[in-house]
Order: sequence, then structure tokens, then C-alpha cells
Amino acid sequence: MFDLGSSEFMLAALVALLVIGPKDLPNVLRWAGRWVGKARSVAAQFRLGLDDMVRQSELKDMEAQWQAENDKIMREHPDVPEMHEGDGDVPDAGLDAPDVPK
Repeated sequence: MFDLGSSEFMLAALVALLVIGPKDLPNVLRWAGRWVGKARSVAAQFRLGLDDMVRQSELKDMEAQWQAENDKIMREHPDVPEMHEGDGDVPDAGLDAPDVPK
């Protein structure tokens, strides 16, 4: 973000000490720290919101792609009987199963 070296940081600390004074400097630093923390929190929430929107968009794209692929398969193979959940019956695939004694 900012490229502050040790010399620039020391210069900023010296100017702050001269302008603000040693008595009020801890209060000012505490106040600045709180605001920096709030700014980071807001930025993190904003980033999470954007990430969530991107994930939802990707999910919609994947669902549309899946639906298109599913429609293509159903058009190519229309004679396959549909199975409904809970039917318990397996559709006849046209294969002859050996006779099993009961």
C-alpha cells in the first residue's frame, strides 16, 4: 500500500511529536488506531460482500450450464424412462435377468 521506510516513519513521528506534543500524542495515536481499525473492518466486510456476490454469480452460471447440459442429454436420449424418487421400481433397461428361485 504505502511504501514507508524507517527514515520516513521516524520523520513523521518527530513531526507528530513536535506538532501535537508529548502530552496529547498517546491520545491522538489511540484515536487514530481506533479509526484505522474501523476502516479495516469496513473494508473486510465490503470484501466479504463482494466475494459473496461473485460466488452467487458463479453458482448461477454453473446452474445454467448444468441445465443446458441436462437439456442436451435429455434431447439426445428421450426414450429413457424417468425415475421418481420413492418409486422403488427400477425401470426395465431391456436386459434379461436370470431367473432367481424364490
